[in-house]
Amino acid sequence: MSDVVDQLRQALPPEALVTDPDRMESFRYDRAMFCPAGMPLAVVLARETAHVQAAVRIAAEAGVPVVPQGARSGLSGAANALDGCIVISLEKMDRILAIEPVDRYVVTQPGVFNAVLSRAVAEQGLFYPPDPSSWEFCSIGGNLSTNSGGLCCVKYGVTTDYVLGLEVVLADGRVMRTGRRTVKGVAGYDLTKLIVGSEGTLGIITEATLALRPQTARPRTMAALFDTSVAAGQAITEIIRSGVSLSLLEIMDRTTIAAVNQYKRMDLPTEAAAMLLAQSDAGGEAGAADVATVAKLCRDHGAIECIEAEDPAEGELLLEARRAALIALDQLGTTMIDDVCVPRSRLAEFIGLIEGVATELDITVGVLGHAGDGNMHPTVVFDATDPDQAERAQQAFDRIMEVGLELGGTITGEHGVGVLKRTWLAEEIGPVAIDVHRAIKTALDPKNILNPGKVVADEGL
Repeated sequence: MSDVVDQLRQALPPEALVTDPDRMESFRYDRAMFCPAGMPLAVVLARETAHVQAAVRIAAEAGVPVVPQGARSGLSGAANALDGCIVISLEKMDRILAIEPVDRYVVTQPGVFNAVLSRAVAEQGLFYPPDPSSWEFCSIGGNLSTNSGGLCCVKYGVTTDYVLGLEVVLADGRVMRTGRRTVKGVAGYDLTKLIVGSEGTLGIITEATLALRPQTARPRTMAALFDTSVAAGQAITEIIRSGVSLSLLEIMDRTTIAAVNQYKRMDLPTEAAAMLLAQSDAGGEAGAADVATVAKLCRDHGAIECIEAEDPAEGELLLEARRAALIALDQLGTTMIDDVCVPRSRLAEFIGLIEGVATELDITVGVLGHAGDGNMHPTVVFDATDPDQAERAQQAFDRIMEVGLELGGTITGEHGVGVLKRTWLAEEIGPVAIDVHRAIKTALDPKNILNPGKVVADEGL
């Protein structure tokens, strides 16, 4: 292993290599709970694609595993280090390389934060829709690796819908370019979509070309309060059935509202069991009509109050509350954040069943999520120093995934599989699909050095 470190020292500039154990400690984990993590042999702070190539070639020659990392804001353990691995951090590759207003695309390195990119293209009158709640501290590379979504998915879709092309370092150190910069293009297999969502197991993304849209109208925002979370879920079903085109439809339950009030020192209404947030960016009379339709449907299905934001600043405040929800719940204790997506027609049923799980196991579960597309983030809150609570928290987490699958849903809508959900992936997709996953992995990474043990277990590779 000392030979590997020596080779890295020869191939990389001094500032791009970290071997001090104290410094490497912070590169061991992402934000997931109950996922194992090891101590790296070295951390490569890549500044350019050539640094990634050099590290991968050295690792491939020595048979050393490589773990790519972005901002380490992930929630599935996909970025967790392995003992003796080389961590390749892309956080220093944080430049936006080009913005093309006419062709409506941006070329970016993977270390750029989502919010930074979104604001940069907005200055050109353009809009990058994927917007995870963690957009201020999650990187584009991580978004690509997990195919993340966000608050605007209900209208605009997820990350993969905006990826035109990628630059990817393969397991032997070669660079592959996928996709195109044209509006249309179907030449060959869609390798771009294969890489997006692969969590660093098939290649390391070092550049991305992302499609943009024209900037939208200033959104109109409203909140609806409900006596029960199930009633809110029923209202969501009817809103979707109505066909109204919202740009955002989110839900927060009483536990989440209280946590946000405490964390952000806000004054959200605590008397409600649940709050829906809705936005329309249709503009003008169309936007006003969308909000009015949603308000009527909410009242028809039990809303105790509907409030439209008086101005954009008030709307932004409501949105800030939703974006802060997961961090706010973190302040209440240790959290296990689930990421289950169910058919929207079964959302009310899902919410009721999750409340039943919390009661049965006597554990706190904050219910929040992207109600418009059925992607919910039930968050188990517990005292990690109490073994009994920790065990019940794990049981609740697993039961939530069971419920999601029983309702015809999926174990992850945007956080990825990583280590946390490997067993559940096999449960969802079945043995034949797992075999296909392994065949693809073997074809692109025959030595199994790229993020081994993530997404699909090593057995059979």
